[in-house]
Amino acid sequence: MAAQQGAGMANKGPSYGMSRQVQDKIDKKYDPELEVMLVEWIVAQCGSGVARPEEGKLGFQAWLKDGCVLCELINSLYDGDKPVKKIQSSPMAFKQMEQISQFLSSAERYGVTKTDMFQTVDLWEGKDLAAVQRTLMALGSLAVTKEDGTYRGDPNWFFKKAQENRRDFSDDQLKEGKNVIGLQMGTNKGASQQGMSYGRPRQILNN
Repeated sequence: MAAQQGAGMANKGPSYGMSRQVQDKIDKKYDPELEVMLVEWIVAQCGSGVARPEEGKLGFQAWLKDGCVLCELINSLYDGDKPVKKIQSSPMAFKQMEQISQFLSSAERYGVTKTDMFQTVDLWEGKDLAAVQRTLMALGSLAVTKEDGTYRGDPNWFFKKAQENRRDFSDDQLKEGKNVIGLQMGTNKGASQQGMSYGRPRQILNN
């Protein structure tokens, strides 16, 4: 009976059956020590206008949930033109989510890779706060690595990104790669014998 009740609880709402166990695993990745360091950095970076959160994961989520602190953070890493033009505290869910999205798109433009980026629901619904930490760590590492004078705080809080990370291709390079693959596939699909023998294979033979 208890097992049935437990299963019922796990199945409540739109979640799937295993959601409780999955959520527990995700929660275990959240690092309280990292939280302390990230809070220190964000307060140092944004200045005294940003109040400190309550300690713990829920406090951390509540602090960042309306997107204001995140937008202040990304703006503080830019000299001159700020990416987020208007930062406004709002009790309305869609406004809060909109500001989180603005932070995410600005962070991506700053150089955070898509794989290091959390989703809006990870923060707003508390689905994966470890992913939020990961994004902030990636942002901090980039800020330290750029050495453009905008980073505030202890530089030892973050690892400098190694230069060999040039393997991270830009969107343009990825598009270019897809076009080349598309052209090659197109040539093969075109199936003229001439088209298939022309190009790369001949170059390889010449070598």
